[in-house]
Amino acid sequence: MNSAHILTAFDRDLEAAQALVMRMGGLVEAALLDAAEALEKRDEDLAARVRSGDEAIDALEEQINVECARLIALRGPTASDLRTVLTVMKISAALERAGDYAKNLAKRSVLLGQMTQVPGAAGSIRRLAKAVVQMLVDALDAYIRRDVKLAEDVRIRDRDIDQMYNSIFREFLTHMMEDPRNIGPCMHLHFIAKNIERVGDHATSVAEQVIYLVTGAMPEDERPKVDSTTGLAARG
Repeated sequence: MNSAHILTAFDRDLEAAQALVMRMGGLVEAALLDAAEALEKRDEDLAARVRSGDEAIDALEEQINVECARLIALRGPTASDLRTVLTVMKISAALERAGDYAKNLAKRSVLLGQMTQVPGAAGSIRRLAKAVVQMLVDALDAYIRRDVKLAEDVRIRDRDIDQMYNSIFREFLTHMMEDPRNIGPCMHLHFIAKNIERVGDHATSVAEQVIYLVTGAMPEDERPKVDSTTGLAARG
């Protein structure tokens, strides 16, 4: 078997694994948006579909890991190609965790359906989810295009997500102080908002993997963050 044939086989196998990653990303994006919609509309059937759909996301991650392990074992990739394979595995792991957060959001939306409705809260959650999903879409697009500039933009936008989360957190505190009946639902809503904010962190991780893949080095500067208690810029 000549080297050109081996290279072609590696590229074909890698493209197949990357296609699985993109399919996985599409499922995660849909799950997050559907979970937010289920919360806003108090749609238990939609929430149930999000929860059951997490199995497909988990199965894709497992398939990607198997394919990548087989690719490494059979194709003996060079250092740069091995970096690409490892990036695929890390991105799929980040997507799997994001899928878990979508499932948790759907679970809590069912509980919230039995509780006092907090005015405006579901809309705030939906806007946060849409912003985070756009980050995830752009991070995966940056991966396919090997676009470092877009990946850097995703990293910067993580701070915007932090600010949105902090604003929502303060909104929930106000509701709890105004009416004790809001304490229970606001606690659940806070966990939901925090989970969505963490999905933003995973989208940022995907973007950082893109930068690593293209440049060979992780970003040197720490992610810009916003402290959740003071609203002041923080690092780490």
